[in-house]
Amino acid sequence: MAESSWPVPGADLARSLLARCTFPGAGELAKLAVSGGADSAAMLLLAHAAGCVIEVHHVDHHLRQTSGADAVHVRELCERLDVAFVLHDVHELAGPNLEARLRDARRVVLPAGALTGHTADDQAETVLLNMMRGAGIDGLSGMRAECHPILSLRRIETEAVCESFGVTPCWDHTNRDPQFRRNRVRQELIPLMRDIARRDVTDVIANQARNLRDDAALLEDLAAPHDPTDAKALAALPLAVARRVIRRWLGGQHPPDARTVDRVLEVARGDALGTEIGGGAQVRRSANRLRIVLSTENISGLKE
Repeated sequence: MAESSWPVPGADLARSLLARCTFPGAGELAKLAVSGGADSAAMLLLAHAAGCVIEVHHVDHHLRQTSGADAVHVRELCERLDVAFVLHDVHELAGPNLEARLRDARRVVLPAGALTGHTADDQAETVLLNMMRGAGIDGLSGMRAECHPILSLRRIETEAVCESFGVTPCWDHTNRDPQFRRNRVRQELIPLMRDIARRDVTDVIANQARNLRDDAALLEDLAAPHDPTDAKALAALPLAVARRVIRRWLGGQHPPDARTVDRVLEVARGDALGTEIGGGAQVRRSANRLRIVLSTENISGLKE
């Protein structure tokens, strides 16, 4: 689908929005995770407008009877744009923590560096969800723009992109299912906050996330040179830096929560010999060194 064949309103809108997007350069490969909803469809249209070489990846979880139709819809859009389409079938049964398990399943099948169509609205929701989990500065920094090229756009703008190009997005009824916490944040919490604040809180939260990312980057630079296993040196660091050193050390796909970090810091200070850090692992202190051990031994009450 050459640019000359686009509806003029779509081409004009795309050009006006691309300055706020972070797509790869023209001629560079962009691997896009496209569900077919307004956000991901708009991402695809904007990436095409940016001149990227596009490879679309669609994940079908087979949780809805209409999921197969979504795959067909995305494939047809890719054919219209003359871009590559890859289908990933994931059979994930309903159960506890479904939202997290679906997210993890997508992470497994999608290629490294796949770009997703999250917007500023998603960013605000993510920050609020992380806040409710007790996240630290990283969680409150939200998503990073590296893998989210339309993170500065609003949901109303992605809907406008689709409309201007004559593209009808897929509709996922689970996006209104209150069993998913994100849906309640979107449909209940943010409207309530907007009503109380008498302003659009989404942009406020997204801007705060951007500022906190800068702070987090500084802390990362300050923490990088320090040895997390040197208990005495760790305990002597400024608190914010020490916490960052511990988070970098424990790492993992899901960073430790604030309570775990503070317990490890207590071990570094000599207030305890060890502490549980989850997953059957512990941090223990011996001869002024910290180490991670896998053990089910109960270490509460131990003294050096």
